[in-house]
Amino acid sequence: MRPEDCATGDAALARGAWDEARDAFARALGARESPEALEGLALAGWWLDRADLVFDSRERAYLLYRDRDDRAGAARIAVWLAWDTWAFRGEHAVASGWLQRARTLLEGLGDTPELAWLELREGALSLFDDGDPDRAHRHAAEGIRIGRALKIIDLEMLGRAVQGLALVASGAVAEGMRHLDEVNTAVVAGELSDLIAIGLSSCYLIAACDRVRDYDRAVQWCARLKEFSAKWGLKVLFAVCRTQYASICMWRGTWLEAEQELTAATDELAASRPAMTADGLVRLAELRRRQGRLVEAAALFERSEPHLLALLGRAELAFDRGDLRAAADQAERYLRRILPHNRTDRAAGLDLLVRALVGAGDLEAAATALAELSAIAALVSTVPLKAAASLASGYVANGGGDPEAARRHLEDAVDLFRQSGAPYELARARLELARTLASLQRADAAIEEAERAIDLLTELNAELDLSRARTLFASLTAQAPQAARPNGRRAGLSAREVEVLRLVAEGLNNQAIGERLFVSEHTVHRHVANIFSKLSVSSRAAAVAQAARRGVLAETEN
Repeated sequence: MRPEDCATGDAALARGAWDEARDAFARALGARESPEALEGLALAGWWLDRADLVFDSRERAYLLYRDRDDRAGAARIAVWLAWDTWAFRGEHAVASGWLQRARTLLEGLGDTPELAWLELREGALSLFDDGDPDRAHRHAAEGIRIGRALKIIDLEMLGRAVQGLALVASGAVAEGMRHLDEVNTAVVAGELSDLIAIGLSSCYLIAACDRVRDYDRAVQWCARLKEFSAKWGLKVLFAVCRTQYASICMWRGTWLEAEQELTAATDELAASRPAMTADGLVRLAELRRRQGRLVEAAALFERSEPHLLALLGRAELAFDRGDLRAAADQAERYLRRILPHNRTDRAAGLDLLVRALVGAGDLEAAATALAELSAIAALVSTVPLKAAASLASGYVANGGGDPEAARRHLEDAVDLFRQSGAPYELARARLELARTLASLQRADAAIEEAERAIDLLTELNAELDLSRARTLFASLTAQAPQAARPNGRRAGLSAREVEVLRLVAEGLNNQAIGERLFVSEHTVHRHVANIFSKLSVSSRAAAVAQAARRGVLAETEN
């Protein structure tokens, strides 16, 4: 081994010059094989997505460290091999074996960076593989303690990131997000130097945002992460994070952006980390399901097995197809796999379970599931979860023959989904509210809710839900008194057109109205044009004045 070549390789790694580092370590190995040169070569190969080079180099380095009786060095490589086996090959049992081997090697060595890394890797895998936020929190706390004792801020901050994500998963959202924001602020401020710690900390923040649908926070930090990944050539790192970001795009109704993110991410991961593609595929499957492309969704859910979200996705597919008993069975199967204290993951399964059980007529079981969902929503206290609990409460009340209570719950769900910026969920809540209002003989209000849902679903191109919404709308208008029908109300303006006109009266332009209503500026322009035509006016001021004279704007908004 030539020391100067290893030094050159280390310097290249520090600059992110992965090809240069690989060549330098290869030259060093050409003179004499050493575990240090192999370790450097493996790290360069890891950044270059060369799985063959990574495993060959690290396995040889591990044996050489063992031959030298360098237990810390061998343990460091074992921790890396555990992560590589999980990420490149998806062999979770083998990864667990490497972690245990590292722990055995480190026994009696006291606090070392290797032990901190072991704790942090185990913490992350406890959450991602086993869904156990409490165990993840304990491992992270030990990693933080060691990082502080050794005065290594990268390890301390990464530990706090793992801990933050675990707190969010358990329901302590505000506390967890504070941890994650602080860690990533330290990243941006340049306090961290380890690229692995920096990248993982950023990804854990995006993952937390995905769990609680925190779109604004995700957008801000994802932009920072994208800049960082581009600077250092970290394609795989950004690919992993963007799959989670895509889920938030899906929630916000920017489905084209979600599809672009998921397609790019899965292509990148398929080329370098094929074992990690399931996360992107299962989210793309959910997008296809929402678009009404159920056959494609089913195929993608099958490809993404054994990802837990694939199980939940198949349950949603069964619900979409009207097989409510199968949907409930699949949702229960999903929930059996989720620990009680992993509250954010349980919420999604409970939401579906309530809907399916009510549809299947099992109101007692639905009420039990609703009680757990409501308790989680109260503990987590985020707007999206409160909205989901209100919607589920509306379903149960309707199933129990109390439409007046259902109306109140569903109106709350509409308000909360609108507040959280979730057009697909908002449309679903509006449709259930429309059915409830119709059962209360409030035809006019029912038609308005159905109209608003149709507008949202049209914007999203959610074909299956849109078809069902139009069927409901046709049924409502056919049964409604003449005065309540669309052409007989409010000077011929639809509910959405009245909503747009109210915002015009507030002085908002088309872009601002679109942002308020979660539709495109083009859609707002179309509504304004229709308003002008129906009111026989040619300006926004004239439209507002005409509507005011007719009393349209004075009517109470539902």
